[in-house]
Amino acid sequence: MKIAILGAGAWGTALAVAASQDAKNPHHVSLWARDAAQAASLQAERQNTRYLPGVMLPAKLQILAGEPSGEPLGELSGELFGEMPQRVIKAADLLVVATPMAALRSLLGELQGFDGPVAWLCKGFELQTGLLAHEVQAQVAPGLSGGSLSGPSFAQEVAAGRPTALVAASQHAAVRDALVAAFHSPSLRVYANDDIAGVEVGGAVKNVLAIATGLCDGLQLGLNARAALVTRGLA
Repeated sequence: MKIAILGAGAWGTALAVAASQDAKNPHHVSLWARDAAQAASLQAERQNTRYLPGVMLPAKLQILAGEPSGEPLGELSGELFGEMPQRVIKAADLLVVATPMAALRSLLGELQGFDGPVAWLCKGFELQTGLLAHEVQAQVAPGLSGGSLSGPSFAQEVAAGRPTALVAASQHAAVRDALVAAFHSPSLRVYANDDIAGVEVGGAVKNVLAIATGLCDGLQLGLNARAALVTRGLA
């Protein structure tokens, strides 16, 4: 499978590493960074020193800086950085948008016309509109087959191959199937779900509970208080 991950933050990098290391399902994975300097650093050091220091990038993971020809980074000239790698995108079997919510609208707009499955990793509500990610997609790129890859996870542990469970949420079976095929492995379990609204709401509001739990711990209210907070928060 050809997987293009658009966004080289911690989470995008971690999933690129995980997909590249799956021996049973060898994938061709491209990791795109909008910033040319970051892409050059990823290529030279073979690690994301800003977001995932100490995690080495697999040798077969291709680093791109958004130029149109889709050639490896070492063959690029500096003035070409910053444009979407259109050839890589068109050839991809799966596109994964690994940008913050604030950048989702503009990036999905650039992907209009792509006829394969698209997934996003961001959680939360769009600041200006209060929309969830799938609602943003319905506005700016209604023709895309989209979905969310979400779940309780830390990028560092996914990159290190520690056991993690995620959910692939979409109303489109092809999107769910593509995400499972791309990322499901012995250490990273991906479960399909068609309730994308429920998954995205859960991904947003769990952060409220996490912050409240931190306050509870900081006030030294005890484990009973923490358990009560989480239980009533879920309710």
